Amino acid sequence: MRRPTLLAATLLTSGLLAGCALFEGGALSRKYVVFFSRDSTSLDHPARRVVQQAAEAAANHPELDLLVEGYAANNGDPADDGVLAVRRGEVVADALRADGVAANRIIMRPRPPSNETAGEAARRVEIDFTQ
Repeated sequence: MRRPTLLAATLLTSGLLAGCALFEGGALSRKYVVFFSRDSTSLDHPARRVVQQAAEAAANHPELDLLVEGYAANNGDPADDGVLAVRRGEVVADALRADGVAANRIIMRPRPPSNETAGEAARRVEIDFTQ
């Protein structure tokens, strides 16, 4: 009896962690956050949906550019962790372009590996709108 409840809670939590778009009072807050699994550069369904929402917002705000910042935790080898942060940003930028965002509107800025814990915060790409 507890398994369906546990399964539903697990799926809901993983969906929420996989990607989220931040809104304040129904207005665009100009930031979308895409979460990745540990050591992953693949977009799961919830993360893909966040990218689609950012692309839709970009279509509604053609005057704004998109800043894409990839993050990764410092898990030992800074070079490997840096490559992971860059690759995550590239995956999100590629998905934005596939969703119709012009390449000249996407500004890539990989972040150096962080001393944050290896939790969800370090496994993210932020999409921020800028002028």
